[in-house]
Amino acid sequence: MTTDLILALIVFAFASSITPGPNNIMLLASGANFGLRRTVPHMLGISVGHAVMVALIGLGLLQVFEALPGLRSALMAVCAGYLLYLAWKIAHAAAPDAARTDTQPFGFLQAAAFQWVNPKAWYMAIYAQTHFAPETSAWTGALVVPVVFAMVNLPSVTVWAALGTQLRRWLAAPGRLRAFNITMALLLVASLYPMLTG
Repeated sequence: MTTDLILALIVFAFASSITPGPNNIMLLASGANFGLRRTVPHMLGISVGHAVMVALIGLGLLQVFEALPGLRSALMAVCAGYLLYLAWKIAHAAAPDAARTDTQPFGFLQAAAFQWVNPKAWYMAIYAQTHFAPETSAWTGALVVPVVFAMVNLPSVTVWAALGTQLRRWLAAPGRLRAFNITMALLLVASLYPMLTG
C-alpha cells in the first residue's frame, strides 16, 4: 500500500470511529454507569472484533453478500432487533452501586460479537476494504487494512468511554442517571435510521 493510501485510510478510520454510532453510544453509557476500568474489555472487544470483521470481508465475505442479496436484508433485520434489545437494556440499567446485580458492562467477547450486528461497523468495514485495499493483493487488504483500522479505532472509542466517566459525578443523582440512560437508549434507536432508510 502506498503512503497516500495509508494516510487516507487513517483519516477515514478516525472519522468513522470517533463519530457517534452504536459502539460509541454504548461506550458513553458504559463509562458513565460502570467507569473506565470496567469498560476496557468492551473497548478492546470493539477494536479487535471490528478488525477481524474487516479482515474477513477482505478475504471474501463481501463476495458472499454480493452473491446472496437476500442475506443482507436478513442481517439488517437481526441488527435492528438486537439494537432495540440493547436500547431497552441501557434504558433500564441500574446505578453501579445499586442493589441490582443483573446489569453488567459488555465483556470482550460480547463487544467483539456485537460488531456483526452493528450496521455502522458493517459500513465501515466494507467501505475500508472496497476503497483502501489494493486491488493487486487480497491478502494485503485483509491484513494491513484491519491493523491500521484497529490502531486508530481503539484511541477513538476510548474517548467516548472516558467522556462517560467524566459524567459519573453529575449522574450520581438517580433521576439524572435514569434520564441519561433513557437518552442513550433513544440515541441508539435513532442510530438505526440510516440503516432503515439506506
